[in-house]
Amino acid sequence: MNVSAMECSFTEGGSYNHPNVTSLGVWLSLSCASASSERRLLTCLAADVSERRGDNSTSGLVMAQDRGKYDFYVGLALAVSSSLFIGGSFILKKKGLLRLARKGSMRAGQGGHAYLKECLWWAGLLSMGAGELANFAAYAFAPATLVTPLGALSVLVSAILSSYFLSERLNLHGKLGCLLSILGSTTMVIHAPQEEEISSLEHMARKLVDPGFFVFATLVVVVALVLIFVVGPRHGQTNILVYITICSVIGALSVSCVKGLGIAIKEAVAGANVAKTPLAWILLLGLVACVGTQINYLNKALDIFNTSLVTPIYYVFFTTSVLTCSAVLFKEWRHMGADDIIGTLSGFLTIVVGIFLLHAFKDVSVSLAALAASVRKDQRANGTYELLRADTEERDDVVSRRNGAAASSSS
Repeated sequence: MNVSAMECSFTEGGSYNHPNVTSLGVWLSLSCASASSERRLLTCLAADVSERRGDNSTSGLVMAQDRGKYDFYVGLALAVSSSLFIGGSFILKKKGLLRLARKGSMRAGQGGHAYLKECLWWAGLLSMGAGELANFAAYAFAPATLVTPLGALSVLVSAILSSYFLSERLNLHGKLGCLLSILGSTTMVIHAPQEEEISSLEHMARKLVDPGFFVFATLVVVVALVLIFVVGPRHGQTNILVYITICSVIGALSVSCVKGLGIAIKEAVAGANVAKTPLAWILLLGLVACVGTQINYLNKALDIFNTSLVTPIYYVFFTTSVLTCSAVLFKEWRHMGADDIIGTLSGFLTIVVGIFLLHAFKDVSVSLAALAASVRKDQRANGTYELLRADTEERDDVVSRRNGAAASSSS
């Protein structure tokens, strides 16, 4: 039949509702007349599926939101557990190093490696390994700007445990410092910037060779080498910031390696052959080198300086390095509003104030009981001063009256 020679028209029929069709529709009749006046009628159902399509879109959006919440809570739980393991690892390592010092072995701060034969030190290393593994997994589920600030919990854990197991006194300023560190970290989490999405190793490779990150990584390596070979041998034994700075700047690169390996693992689970990708092996070797350097110099810092000082200062420096690296690599700050920028900076400054309280007043014996006793002592001193002053004024009045009387009698 020659369709072009036919004249067709649509006629709308009545509405239609069928038990197996969830949406209402209408019957359409297609009436066509050919040159021979023969008419053919085709009846069909036109159903409205826009509502169903909208439901599918909404359902997909809800599923994506649920998935995002699931990833957030998984990353949050892993970050918290990581802080618990890492905070405890400082105590175990310190106990092992103190036991070696009592035995007369060469200390780690002097270049000795006798701690490799100490069980407690290995227990601390395993605890730190478990914490770092949980931290590694947390970075795969959540951005670095969420995971890294939660490391402040390790400050609290380490400070509390050191006061019980290492007899390292934590005064009132130290407790307030820990509280401020946690509050600042919470503020940073609330206003944390969203990192730029990276879905493949190829995309990660383009980010790593970006001129901005390349300059940043070069500066980090140069600063670390100068501290290791020039500043460390001269001032490492007396300045707490030398070894901690080495660990912190190297840690920024280790987090970048962790993020890249997390992407590689996701691609491997999806079926990609990442073993043949050179970048995956470069990231793995870089991570091993960075972690090895961090462990070595963190041991030296723990062996020489107070644990309750090493942990929070390391946290501040490490967090600063990681946030800077993430901002340079993932361009997080471009999409932040003014309120989030102010909130993030305020949270970080709150942490810095908390760390200052821990560091500046570490040798001051201050507690709530001592503070109350000092207040009572001041009140008693003020009362005694008022009594003395009243007595002095009374004697002055008596002397004045006597002098006045003597002057009157002489005249």
